[in-house]
Amino acid sequence: MNKQTIKEFLYQHHTPKSAENYLFTINNFLKTHPKAKKHNYQKMVECIVEINTRYPNPQTRSRTISAIKRYYDYLVFTGQRNDHPCKTLTAKKKGEHSIQAQDLFSTEELESLMQRENRYKNLDIRNKVLISLLIYQGLTSDEILRLEIDNIDLEACTVYVKASSKLNRRTLPLKANQVRLFDSYINQVRSEMIMIKTNRFIISKLGRPLSTDGIGTVMDILNPLFPDRVLNPRSIRMSVISNCLNERKMPLEDVQRLAGHKWPSSTEKYYRVDSNQQRELINRYFPL
Repeated sequence: MNKQTIKEFLYQHHTPKSAENYLFTINNFLKTHPKAKKHNYQKMVECIVEINTRYPNPQTRSRTISAIKRYYDYLVFTGQRNDHPCKTLTAKKKGEHSIQAQDLFSTEELESLMQRENRYKNLDIRNKVLISLLIYQGLTSDEILRLEIDNIDLEACTVYVKASSKLNRRTLPLKANQVRLFDSYINQVRSEMIMIKTNRFIISKLGRPLSTDGIGTVMDILNPLFPDRVLNPRSIRMSVISNCLNERKMPLEDVQRLAGHKWPSSTEKYYRVDSNQQRELINRYFPL
């Protein structure tokens, strides 16, 4: 069993300020729930309802629940528990829409987008570079449009994504097939297409920095592949995040970094809750 303390665990995985905030909330939680170490899923549902009632501010609720989840992460990490009783529970924010899994795309479906050919070789390669950033790194349209040549490091096999008002900056690994594709695009295709001096990574067929409409045109070409669902950068990004959590079983913290989310609660909503747990929750708090 790992003998690391909760304080050591938090300081190892978070900034000092975040660690102190988490520790303060966890200590308050343990004071009001002295048997929390053995709480099961049903008991945690009751705790979440209690938090939702106590704190009217949605951000306060989310931060409180995130801290409690870190406590159970610690118990699992140190071998004191084999399960995480509240991993899929979260506080719903006002105006926040739930993720509809049936509207998303599997990893295989996303990768099939790379198979669509364009009769113009240069555009074919450029489109595949763009699509790969959507389906592998889950970038937003704005992030792709703001990418510059210097943000691509073929030697390190990484792409640097700048921060925005909503998302954190991050350096993400490139897939092996992306490295070859990007090399061809940067060293041949882009230099043939470019018409004005620009550092923007993705350019239009007219040789200028790509616009939002340009990404829309690429999506229009792919839409017939899935006529019954909405295919756009947003739905692709949502699918990537969901697949990382539910198909690949990546740790929440890793998916949060991939997505650039500033709060764990933004990532947590992509968990697909087991149907039995959903029925239990509905029957307990919303009986017929």
